[in-house]
Formats: sequence, structure tokens, C-alpha cells
Amino acid sequence: MNQDPRDARVEELEAENRRLRRFLDEKGLTAEQRHQVRNTLAMLRAIIRRSAETSDSVETYAAHLDGRLDAVARVLNALMRSVPEGIGLHSLVADELLAHLAREGEQVSIEGPSLRLRPGAAEVFAMAIHELAVNAVEHGALTVPHGRIQVSWNVTAPTDQPGSRPQLTLVWTEHGLDALPPAPPHRGFGMEVLERSLRYELKAKTELAFEPSGLHCTISLPLPPQITLIEDDE
Repeated sequence: MNQDPRDARVEELEAENRRLRRFLDEKGLTAEQRHQVRNTLAMLRAIIRRSAETSDSVETYAAHLDGRLDAVARVLNALMRSVPEGIGLHSLVADELLAHLAREGEQVSIEGPSLRLRPGAAEVFAMAIHELAVNAVEHGALTVPHGRIQVSWNVTAPTDQPGSRPQLTLVWTEHGLDALPPAPPHRGFGMEVLERSLRYELKAKTELAFEPSGLHCTISLPLPPQITLIEDDE
């Protein structure tokens, strides 16, 4: 029996990851740099494997995997240009939507205080926004000319409880549909990113509401050290 090309691709990239890990161990990187690179490699490995496991055809697998890897590549390139302060959340959202031909000021509005995301938080948020954008292209607001997407966020002060931290809440709202089904036909990799990866990596809580007019997604999390609020960012 011939091997599924998806499995062959996963095995090939896993072998490459192992070679990269050995290479990193031989170089004089700091512990933090090695940790960041290893985390990125682990994320790529998870993306490749879960994309294969949740795709029903090679064509779907290839299309979704390319999009996810492109999303990671965009944020990594932006992080390299913005070291050490990190990438702006506004830029991360706008760039991802622009990759799907949805332009701010036309079909998209983006609003929120200036936040900078450093490695770790940036990659996870990039994947979440990518999955929301792909869903909008395939099933949501970007399937119709009059569809609109609003992305906004705010940061609230910590409470009086011991150990309380500022709270970040991001809201993604789609408009323009007439009869969006109340729930997706199946829960694939995108749902896994939104509901599990964000919780595991950033202790986030995600709420999804499939309203007839479009998806409404709320992501709430205690502000981690990798995300910084900038009062007077340009």
C-alpha cells in the first residue's frame, strides 16, 4: 500500500526538525534564544501534524497547511524586524486580513490600545487570527461583498484580588450574512487553535457565537509578560 503523501510530508518535516534541534544545541545561542526557537519548531510540528489529521483530502491539507505556515512566517519576519519590543497587535491583525485581500477601512475595522507582542504570544495570536480570517473567507463575512469584520480589544485594570493582572479582551465580530448556521459542520484545527491552544499557551478563555449575521468571537486573558501595553506608541 502506498504511503499517504500527508504522512510522508509530516515525517520529512519532523526529521528536519530533529536536525535543526541538534544544530541549535551545537551553536552558541542563549538559553532564551534556544527556548524560543524550540517553541517555534514545536508549533510548526503541531501545525503540520494536526493539519494532516483534520484534512479530508490532500488538496485541502496542502491549501490549509500553506496558509498556516505563511501566517507563522509573516509574524516571525515581523518579529525579526521589531526586536526587542515585539510586533504591534494592530499590525498583526491588519497584515493577516490583508493577506486574504480584506483591507482596513473597506471591509475591516480595527481598533484598540497599542499592544506589543513578543515571541510566544505573537505566534499564538497570529495563528488564532489566521484561523478566524480563513473561516471568514470560507464560511463567513468575506464570502459576500457587503460582509464586514470588526476587530477591537481593550485592557482593563487588575482587581484588588492578590495576584490579579490586567485583563486583555479581544472581540472579533462579523456582519453581513443572512443565515449563518448555528454551529460549524465539524470542529477542525481552527477550533482547536481558538479553544485549546490559546488556553494552553496564554490561559485565555474563548467564546464563540455563530449568530445568523456572522461569527462573534471573544478572547479574554490575563495580560502575560510577552504582551506589553504601550501608552504613547506611534
